Amino acid sequence: MNPELHLVHASWQEHRAALGAVRRAVFIEEQQVPAALEWDGQDESCYHVLVTDAGNRPVGTGRMKPDGHIGRMAVLKECRGQGIGSAMLSALLDIARQQQWPEVYLHAQVAAIPFYEKHGFTANGEQFMDAGIPHRNMVRRLASPDH
Repeated sequence: MNPELHLVHASWQEHRAALGAVRRAVFIEEQQVPAALEWDGQDESCYHVLVTDAGNRPVGTGRMKPDGHIGRMAVLKECRGQGIGSAMLSALLDIARQQQWPEVYLHAQVAAIPFYEKHGFTANGEQFMDAGIPHRNMVRRLASPDH
């Protein structure tokens, strides 16, 4: 990731505006996800990561629910291809390891499956539609602390 970018573990209470700005731009505006589906009321209980640029502009975000479900991974269109998504996913996986969870899972947009496969996720199950976008379930086992 570009050294001018900064990743933080964020809280919904403190970073709501920044986290929401990225998700609004990517999911609601770019991908046409209905706002009622995007704002599911679960953010307060999630772990969040936030990436900002040198000017402190939010450019990427992701979250993980307390059950190990990673989601809402979003990077502004003009900032993709700089390693932001990989850095955010790594940070979320680190949190899952700290929680000693045996695995994490996500619902990947079909176009993003190769990205998640590069990070050790395996697709399983049939393709399904979510917010009008094709998805697949993916899972990643985490190493146990004694291995």
